[in-house]
Amino acid sequence: MSEPAVTPSPGAPAYPVVRGLPGPARARVMAVINVTPDSFSDGGSFEEPDDAIRHGLTLLAAGADILDVGGESTRPGAARVTADEEWRRVEPVVSALVAAGAVVSIDTMRATTAAKAIAAGARIVNDVSGGLADPDMVPLVASAEVPYVVMHWRGPSSDMQARAVYGDVVAEVCAELQERFDAVVEGGVHPDRVILDPGLGFAKTGAHNWTLLAHLDALVGLGRPVLIGASRKSFLGSLLQVAAAEPRPVCERDAATAAVTAIAAHAGVWGVRVHEVAANADAVRVAAAVRNAG
Repeated sequence: MSEPAVTPSPGAPAYPVVRGLPGPARARVMAVINVTPDSFSDGGSFEEPDDAIRHGLTLLAAGADILDVGGESTRPGAARVTADEEWRRVEPVVSALVAAGAVVSIDTMRATTAAKAIAAGARIVNDVSGGLADPDMVPLVASAEVPYVVMHWRGPSSDMQARAVYGDVVAEVCAELQERFDAVVEGGVHPDRVILDPGLGFAKTGAHNWTLLAHLDALVGLGRPVLIGASRKSFLGSLLQVAAAEPRPVCERDAATAAVTAIAAHAGVWGVRVHEVAANADAVRVAAAVRNAG
């Protein structure tokens, strides 16, 4: 998709840039491709490689800037799969989408999976553990010299919600993200390649998620590119109840997701991670027009 030039007004803050990832003057749209049977939103829908590849090409045509391919669910309570199974799921999808010209991100907590995906052409590593799940991940990313998404993480999916305890969620998430940033940079990752993700829904209640979104300025104020992943998550379903105590179904949360995208993009985040692309691609462009108009 061609991108019209956007000239910021005098004094308007520019959108952040990540070393190794040229891009437009707006928030990037990272599209989710779950090659899993058990992801919370679309588990099983794209479990077969051919289905996942077709879906990825559709997302690319709809305006996705990045395709984020994952073979292991990180929904609350999810059990881990083996490294061999994770790679079996994602390998044909990563290879085909790279061949199609897509900028591919590998969504994994394992250095072995990340290394194989990078060798197959993936250009970004998206690690929900921020390097805490696998001690080999940070050295691998440093040596590969690829952009690295470092998410706020307090523990594995199996028990992460028990860790959703904060005195001041904004201050603590910012401090813990800063700590991880410092650690990965000390481990050899170039600071200009690090993207921070507050991890909405990971060891956080709905109230915590809303508070973080209300204080995006604090996250952006850390001085690093920020990725926001609110797409279809349970706190949106709880807000938009269809009946008493009955959350809106997952597949009916895309309009709310696009609303969050517009807010986040206007706040100056580097990118948004979403399941549906078209409306979110429109939202980041609208946000950039307003933001750059000053």
